[in-house]
Amino acid sequence: MSSLGQFFGIGVGPGPAGLIPVAAVEALRQADLIYLPRAQSSDVSVARQCLAGLDLPAERFREVEFLMASDRSLLASHYAQLAADIAAELRAGRNVAYLTLGDSLTYSTYGYLLAALQDEEPDLCHRTFPGVTSFAASAAALSWPLGEGRERILILPCPDDMTALRADILSHDVVVLMKIGRLLPAVLDVLRELEILAHCAFAQRLGLPGEVLCHDLGALDPATASGYLSTLLIRREARTPRHAPGAPA
Repeated sequence: MSSLGQFFGIGVGPGPAGLIPVAAVEALRQADLIYLPRAQSSDVSVARQCLAGLDLPAERFREVEFLMASDRSLLASHYAQLAADIAAELRAGRNVAYLTLGDSLTYSTYGYLLAALQDEEPDLCHRTFPGVTSFAASAAALSWPLGEGRERILILPCPDDMTALRADILSHDVVVLMKIGRLLPAVLDVLRELEILAHCAFAQRLGLPGEVLCHDLGALDPATASGYLSTLLIRREARTPRHAPGAPA
């Protein structure tokens, strides 16, 4: 029988505390160590803030600086080292949890780590828990249906090429735009040219200090808004009512 500890991958939601499956909370309580990402530009881990109210012992937490790099060899080295560190803890019989913002396997670095960890330890015993994506949480906060009827939805990280983004918008009913960053002003220009600002929505820092929820992008000031920790919900055409106003029950 293997003496390896168990590895848990847990999506903790995009910001608000409490958006964690009950089963994942139980796994957190079983974990001897809880690794959580922290952005290089931040003094605190957003993932840890998502655990507010769970009363987990502080000594179990280990922060890992989130590597923001496009160099694949650098990323590979980073996740290989992290996997080696976690594998050593598992071989010592400790249960380890790794937290990720949003859903565990939707545009998440957890996928890189899991692959590296499976290479490092072929007998890895693991379980991945799903989490609430930023776009699902944003849609709920804004009361903005992501898809109705047979609408086609595209979910993508914001492209550098605004011509490509324009083509994506025109070929889909709904576009969910993630990883916007510095490109927010350019994206707003595209939506303005397409005259669809009024039926698009924007969420930033959901559930965190400085939260922004905007139902009409015409009212969004690109000079003050930021694309960091932001999600754009883009609808190509205004919603068609699915009910008959004033009809008898």
